[in-house]
Amino acid sequence: MSFERFVQSALSSWMNEDGPDTDIVLSSRVRLARNFKDFTFPTVFSDEEGQEVIELIKKEFAGKKISECGQLELLEMDSLEPLHKRVLVEKHLISPNLASDSSFGACLLSDNEKVSIMINEEDHIRIQCLAPGLQLTEVLQMANHIDDLVEETVDYAYDEERGYLTSCPTNVGTGLRASVMMHLPGLVLTQQLNQIIPAMNQLGLVVRGTYGEGSEALGNIFQISNQITLGKSEKDIVNDLTSVVQQIIAQERSSRNALAKTSHIQLEDRIYRSFGTLINARIIESKEAATCISDVRLGIDLGYIDSISKTILNELMILTQPGFLQKYAGGPLQAYERDIRRASLIRERLKLEKNENS
Repeated sequence: MSFERFVQSALSSWMNEDGPDTDIVLSSRVRLARNFKDFTFPTVFSDEEGQEVIELIKKEFAGKKISECGQLELLEMDSLEPLHKRVLVEKHLISPNLASDSSFGACLLSDNEKVSIMINEEDHIRIQCLAPGLQLTEVLQMANHIDDLVEETVDYAYDEERGYLTSCPTNVGTGLRASVMMHLPGLVLTQQLNQIIPAMNQLGLVVRGTYGEGSEALGNIFQISNQITLGKSEKDIVNDLTSVVQQIIAQERSSRNALAKTSHIQLEDRIYRSFGTLINARIIESKEAATCISDVRLGIDLGYIDSISKTILNELMILTQPGFLQKYAGGPLQAYERDIRRASLIRERLKLEKNENS
């Protein structure tokens, strides 16, 4: 393998797999934050200590095979170009924080990209596991398996009362962040989401944008995760989040059905206008592209459009991001140039899909 293998395709192989409720839940993720006993935490460690952590991980885990996920490859952030790191962020394989502050940062990626272990981000390691649809229990099991493998080699910083010790106090306890990526156009169009978010906050959950904290919810895609890591078990955190997500799925489906019944012509017009924009536009900004892709995806789910697949739309959501556009262009692009190339890429990809299905 090589680094190019991870940025050659916009879609990770697992994104082509089916999963429960994939019409609404795009993916499930579990992330475990861990630090090593007798090592200074990354927020204050020395250069020598940072390098020591990388060398330890490299020796014990680089090239190691994980069941059903394949071999792990180590990518050191200092050896990557800024554009390459941006592409990894756009694929949700590393965090924006690791990409921007990469001194002694690294990442272990599995063949199928279901596993990403970030090294020396805010904590010594952050084990991330991903799967399509609503599969929080399954990805927790995968993360715990990897967690056990690491603990066979390294002792964790752990306190009997506080649990796993982390750089940020909000992660102390289980160190667990469970999240789902959800496509919620129905709740947005019916303006119900603004009423639901405060209720979720009261339940200890948080709603963020596409790339986590501080990011925008492009294309009606929202990340919903737990806030509480202390005082609850990993199983309870995942079960509680799953229960809430199942309720949101039901509300989203209900709002979509209501729109189809009460605003059929307006909804159909919106969907086909967006489809027409994607097929014909010569210039398109990222926010407009994301909105149009969201509308067309809704049209596929409701049966209005059957000439393209949702997989293509998943691919376009990532391909049309700035990092990927510039990677395929072979270098930096101005915003206006990206808008032109984005429109061209979308037209070509949808035309190819239409020809393949005709």
